Amino acid sequence: MVLALLGVWSSVAVVWLDLVDYDNVIGKLSAYDADGDGDFDVEDAKVLLGKSEKERLQKERVAKEKAEKERIEKERVAKEKAEKERIEKERVAKEKAEKERIEKERVAKEKAENERIEKERVAKEKAEKERIEKERVAKEKAEKERIEKERVSKEKAEKERVEKERVAKEKAEKERVEKERVAKEKAEKERLEKERVAKEKAEKERIEKERVAKEKAEKERIERERVAKEKAEKERLEKERVAKEKKKPKLLNAFEKTIKAEIDAAEKLRKKGKVEEAVRAFDTLVQQYPQSPRCRYGKALAEDDLAEKMRSNDMLQKALSTYKEASELPNAMPDLIKATLKKRAERQQFLGRMRGALATLEKLVQIFSEDVALKNDLGVAHLLIGDNKSAKRVYEEVLAIAPSNGFAKVHYGFILKSENKIAESIPFLRDGLESGDPGTDDGRFYFHLGDALQRMGDDSAYKWYERGHQRGHFASVWQRSLYNVDGLKAQPWWTPKDTGYMDLIKTLERNWRTIRDEALSVMDKTTGLFVPEEENLREKGEWGQFTLWQQGKKAGESCHSVPKTCGLLERYTEATGCKRGQIKFSVMQPGTHVWPHTGPTNCRLRMHLGLVIPKTGCKIRCTNDTRAWEEGKVLIFDDSFEHEVWQDADSYRLIFIVDVWHPELTQYQRQTLSPI
Repeated sequence: MVLALLGVWSSVAVVWLDLVDYDNVIGKLSAYDADGDGDFDVEDAKVLLGKSEKERLQKERVAKEKAEKERIEKERVAKEKAEKERIEKERVAKEKAEKERIEKERVAKEKAENERIEKERVAKEKAEKERIEKERVAKEKAEKERIEKERVSKEKAEKERVEKERVAKEKAEKERVEKERVAKEKAEKERLEKERVAKEKAEKERIEKERVAKEKAEKERIERERVAKEKAEKERLEKERVAKEKKKPKLLNAFEKTIKAEIDAAEKLRKKGKVEEAVRAFDTLVQQYPQSPRCRYGKALAEDDLAEKMRSNDMLQKALSTYKEASELPNAMPDLIKATLKKRAERQQFLGRMRGALATLEKLVQIFSEDVALKNDLGVAHLLIGDNKSAKRVYEEVLAIAPSNGFAKVHYGFILKSENKIAESIPFLRDGLESGDPGTDDGRFYFHLGDALQRMGDDSAYKWYERGHQRGHFASVWQRSLYNVDGLKAQPWWTPKDTGYMDLIKTLERNWRTIRDEALSVMDKTTGLFVPEEENLREKGEWGQFTLWQQGKKAGESCHSVPKTCGLLERYTEATGCKRGQIKFSVMQPGTHVWPHTGPTNCRLRMHLGLVIPKTGCKIRCTNDTRAWEEGKVLIFDDSFEHEVWQDADSYRLIFIVDVWHPELTQYQRQTLSPI
């Protein structure tokens, strides 16, 4: 209002009265020119008055809104701050509470442990004090009791001594009187009884002597007859054998006797070792006399000798054909046919043609049906092809016509034992060996007789093992392998250092868990990888094996199932290249017993790595030293020595068997020894 009035009066003053500096004043008021006419007048004042009110109201509204917003913001910020502070306080409180709880638990545990230790200490001290006190009291009591007993004992002894002396005097007197009476009566009775007994005894002795003498005479008569019969039979057989051996075979037929000088000349070349010349000489004779069995037989012998010299199977095959031709020619003498076919069968067996040899021997037996020796050879031929049933039938026929034939007896006993007829096999094996007949002095028969006796619980087994040792078949009573190399170090148990195979042993022991885990992965019966032991070594129980290497070669696809185990062994040729051994897993169930037995050769050592071993109940004996397996440890022994196994635990036993060459074998021997 003041400004508006001032504007009006200023205009009047400026325009009409010229009282003020127009430009100066107008310049200052031009900012309030609301209607844009270039000056500040009433209209401008009105507008200005209204605008100012609006601006005031607007400012008040804006101020209120701003204040409200600031209040709301402050409240929000305050709330957020309060919430954060509340959450933080809760977190801090929780952490503090948790720490306090943990601390309390720790303190409580420490306190409890300290209290427990203190209680134990106090209890121990108390117990020790009580023990010491008890001992002291007991000693004092014992000492008092001892002193009291000694006193009582002395008093009692003294009383008893006095009483005994009195009683003894009385008793002695009574006894003296009684003895005199009894002695008189006894002497009389004894005299009468002795007379009666002497008469009875004399009569009994006379009767018993007569009976014993009669029985002895009868037994001696029967024994003499038996011995005489056996002796006569043996002498007859021996005479027949000697006669057959001494009897020069008749090889020449009537025509061949006319050319004997030519045959003898060719034969002389052969016997002097000039086999090439002998072959040519006999070949010339065969061309000259194609129907001469003796010339052709001589050619076969010369070709056989040449094959031996040349180490030629082709030449030996040629000799076999010539033997056959000689035996089939007409006018061949029986002795020549027998000699030719026996030689042919022998050389067929040398070549490994067992069925061909069997056919040749069958032909021989058919021609010479009374020859027991040929039948025995036929039985062996059946055994060589695994036909025990036919061999058994042949030896039964031999024993039916020659009951005392030792060769047939040992082989028949061997067959019975292979059929697990242990008790039945013993008399045949024993009688056959005792006969001393040719072909019976063989380590295999001593081995099987001893084994059969052991299984029957008969300690006389070791007598036969000793006899086998004395005959040179066994290295010792304990070491009874049959396929040996002389001069090798022989001891039942070996240390890792003894073997020289430390690297292999360390690898096995370091990786035993890996080997164990792979073995367990294939132990499930449904996989069929573990097969039962098939050598008839068990008395009872279950014993399964899973073979990885055999005779120096991998066993089929076995390593695909246990690749890590096979990978560990690949570089150890002393094991993987051992042609006389195996590498295999062996699992044995509770209740299993393996008979005492020996391995086939002294050319290997056997390592056992324990994989799953029950705490008790499993043990192995080698000779007279019994040991147990440990998980992760290798046991080493020479299995050509007698060993035996027991599994009496509550769970299965699992080991890893690794055979290695005997360390004293040369590289050449390892390469050239035949597989077993």
